[in-house]
Amino acid sequence: MFAGRKFAAFLFDMDGTLINSIASAERVWSDWARRHGLDVAAFLPTIHGVRAIETITALALPGVDPAHESHLLLKAEAADLDGIVPIAGAVAFLNALPSERWAIVTSAPRELALLRMAAAGIPVPAVIVAGEDVSRGKPAPDCFQLGARRLGFDARDCLVFEDAPAGIAAAEAAQASVMVINATHAHPIQTPHAAIAGYDNVGITVDERGWIALEPQRNAA
Repeated sequence: MFAGRKFAAFLFDMDGTLINSIASAERVWSDWARRHGLDVAAFLPTIHGVRAIETITALALPGVDPAHESHLLLKAEAADLDGIVPIAGAVAFLNALPSERWAIVTSAPRELALLRMAAAGIPVPAVIVAGEDVSRGKPAPDCFQLGARRLGFDARDCLVFEDAPAGIAAAEAAQASVMVINATHAHPIQTPHAAIAGYDNVGITVDERGWIALEPQRNAA
């Protein structure tokens, strides 16, 4: 797992990577999809890892204003926080990191991100890049490049933790290294990148420059 590699900083997606919010998100989006006459089962896989406004815009539904609908969805998601929990080991893993060396980079609006982080008990980092902070969402690389830059580093020197194809593509486009989190996948996605199910069996070491290496936990099987 990245043997001999050290990284300037870690950049974390949020939903599916640090928290499991699938039940909440799919309740809200299912209601929305039914109101607009969509095939819910076919539609739901398209919502993950992408900004709501881009998901809705891609549908090109007649008479639908993506900005207005995104705002309504934000309000509905903010009101439905039931069942949001942290990915196994995520809280302890984040608390072990130097505070100036990690950021959350999410497609969610900042308001919703903060509510979901609070519901799951995720620590709030100094740097959060939210959906409204970039003009192009994932799979464009802008968000990860911005997150790295706000920490003072180049994305190429960072490790991105992601769970969704759009986010993985964004990290690749930013030329960052990628760790795939499979915690919420019914079936692990096919990927050339390293992958873990959660954070329980992985730790870190920090060198004298502050660069971070991943290490297996001593009690790992």
